[in-house]
Amino acid sequence: VSNMGLAVLSALVVYLATQTSPRVWIPAVAALVLFLGVYLWVRRVRLSEGEKFRVAFVHPDLGIGGAERLVVDAAVGLQQLGHSVVMYTSHHDPKHAFAETADGTLVVKVHGDFFPRSVFGRLHILFATIRGVYLAIVMVMFEPRYDVLVVDQLSIPNPFLRLTGSRIVFYCHFPDLKLSGSRGALKAAYRLPFDLLEEWTTLLADVILVNSRFTARVFRETFRSAVHDPTVLYPSINLAAYDEPPPAGIQSTELYRILDAHATFVSINRFERKKDVGKAVRAFALLAPQLGGRFRELRLVLAGGYDPRVSENVEHKRELEELAASLGVRDQVIFKPSFTSEERSAMLSKALAVVYTPANEHFGIVPVEGMYAERPVIACNNGGPTESILDGETGILCEDTPEAFAQAMIQLLSDRGRAAA
Repeated sequence: VSNMGLAVLSALVVYLATQTSPRVWIPAVAALVLFLGVYLWVRRVRLSEGEKFRVAFVHPDLGIGGAERLVVDAAVGLQQLGHSVVMYTSHHDPKHAFAETADGTLVVKVHGDFFPRSVFGRLHILFATIRGVYLAIVMVMFEPRYDVLVVDQLSIPNPFLRLTGSRIVFYCHFPDLKLSGSRGALKAAYRLPFDLLEEWTTLLADVILVNSRFTARVFRETFRSAVHDPTVLYPSINLAAYDEPPPAGIQSTELYRILDAHATFVSINRFERKKDVGKAVRAFALLAPQLGGRFRELRLVLAGGYDPRVSENVEHKRELEELAASLGVRDQVIFKPSFTSEERSAMLSKALAVVYTPANEHFGIVPVEGMYAERPVIACNNGGPTESILDGETGILCEDTPEAFAQAMIQLLSDRGRAAA
């Protein structure tokens, strides 16, 4: 990679990002596209016959979450089959990432981390777009050619990556324009170009995958210009990682002692408001009047991805702590942000049940993890979990209310044998 070329490109992108006049943008972008075309024609490299596939994964932020777990497992799986795999991202903190991306198992290349995620908590989609475009341009200009590019979550790199001639697989977890919340007139006007870009860039992929039939239905309703339906490819889990015996010493940790000494419900989700983890806290508090003195023996663990760079993570964790205190259960609610794989396995194996709170979740990998650990899962009777949980057999699907979740928790407490079956 040419450091000088990267420096020039970075300066150009930063300069363009500060310009608003079409007189600057239009000729500059046209010149950039022309240069990219000539550059690719000159440096194009073809693989020799019989060589394994060269695969690159493109993900906006390699943190800790279900989407990241999916691409990491897919990358490791392809690498174990003998293919050459590299992961590209705009941000990767080895201290806040899955082990395979930090211990040398996977090659991770970061481009564009100097761009902010937002300004004063605003303009997230604008800066996500800028970071995605920059990452794609760097890949096109300075990185090797790949046979297959697996683009995850953010589709804005697709038109640039098509210039490489590589086949593009886009994995859509959910249309982003459906995730932006309520919209007033000003926000709708701000979002409009990004929404149009999302549909156009998504449909440029050679293959489009979605994580559930629920997401496939929303995809068809949202992107009406799509000629073909997306293919449903359910996320999986790395079974070997869950079968490993707990490491020596984990039994002496505070978390393990709590799990071993108390009947514990476990909620695993990112600390984001849309995950509605507060519903688990409210449901847990509703158990007190029904159980009397026995309630003091129960615990609720709230575990999940937590990034101190993300203001919502920080704010929502504090909100949940305040909620637990206001309901009188703070001493019985255990917070475990950014846990290790070993701690995850311990929580799942020792829990009485997994409480999965999001409504209309796109898929939900946590219920799959819980069921593999032979723990019942309490979840809403809508969205992706209805495709993975067998109601009354591997879990309980209930209405999206704290009262319904509390009733399911009582049901499992009353029949410990059923919960352990």
